[in-house]
Amino acid sequence: MADKSPTRIRGAIGFRNVFSLALVSFFTDASTEMVLGVLPLFILEEVGGTRAILGVIEGLAEAVSNVMRLASGFFSDRLGMRKAFVLIGYTLSTATKPFFAFARTWGDALAVRVFDRMGKGVRTSPRDALLSESVQERRVGTAFGLHRSLDQAGAVVGPGLAFILIPLLGLRGVFLASLVPGLAAVLILLLFVEERRGKPRAYGLLQDARKVLKGRFTVFLLVMGLFSVGAFNFSFVLVRARDFGVGLAFAPIVYAVINIAHSAVGLPAGVIADRIGKERVLLSGCLSFLAASLVGMSSLASPFHAYLMAVFYGFYMGILEAIPRAMIPGYSGSELRGTAYGVYSLSAGLCFLTANIVFGALWDILGATAAFTYSMITTVAAMIGLIILGLKKRP
Repeated sequence: MADKSPTRIRGAIGFRNVFSLALVSFFTDASTEMVLGVLPLFILEEVGGTRAILGVIEGLAEAVSNVMRLASGFFSDRLGMRKAFVLIGYTLSTATKPFFAFARTWGDALAVRVFDRMGKGVRTSPRDALLSESVQERRVGTAFGLHRSLDQAGAVVGPGLAFILIPLLGLRGVFLASLVPGLAAVLILLLFVEERRGKPRAYGLLQDARKVLKGRFTVFLLVMGLFSVGAFNFSFVLVRARDFGVGLAFAPIVYAVINIAHSAVGLPAGVIADRIGKERVLLSGCLSFLAASLVGMSSLASPFHAYLMAVFYGFYMGILEAIPRAMIPGYSGSELRGTAYGVYSLSAGLCFLTANIVFGALWDILGATAAFTYSMITTVAAMIGLIILGLKKRP
């Protein structure tokens, strides 16, 4: 007779859920990356932005997103539900991105970008909690790795579509076309993603946050915050690619290289993290970021350097997008998992805002070398903290 234990049933249903959510992310990222592969250059070359303004746009948009992640994570815990928040978030992002086609100033682009990231903020913490609750803790690294790999496969398709469509539709036409894969994502979410409703809770946000912010979770936040305060956005990779001689029409290809590397490393990183320890794999992601920064500092203006930088940056993204989220269940209780993901996202988002403003300003005022040096210093400091965190966990 087949084993019908609760653990076995939960695992089977859980990975179907993980795969369905990964497909949702696949189509959403195809939609999003059609836009993001050209958006930095659109802001700089068509609507009057500067590198510092680009840093403000990306940093502010992500900060708003991460504030929303805290709120949505808390309310998904309090109401005992995840899917409704995930659906609202994906729908908002899908409906917002086509409005880039009507942007005439960098302020217009900022407004659209903020609403797009607001949608991401609403969905992310409940979705991550739903992913982590769908499988046993010993397989959560694999679950997040699978999700990131399919997510980034969509991010490979998106710039490829943009590359094909730009000669046919122009930049603004690409922004409008991004609606199609976004709608496919929302439909899959409605039909195939399941949730296990929990009991509503009556606690307040501050009370839940205080329960989460204790012990090793706080140390984990400090280490990740130290890294995030120097982690520049992918937009600056595309800007540097222009300095290295990559033309506007090939910018989506550079972005596709980032996403191919991101997709390739996600699942293997998750599986390896479950076997040898997540801190070790996270450390390798920091090393990849250091390598990308070193290439970015190069004075040799060659397209090869642009693609090499994109590969290292993609490896870093594939690890840092999956592994910290897979670590959180080991640092927080299950009943406050949505809040824990929200607190982590808020902390990382505020640091990310600082990183992009400082990085963009340093580049404009002192040059690329100063900006990349800043990122390397904060990364090395974070790596030291991560090693200490891993040593404390080992006993």
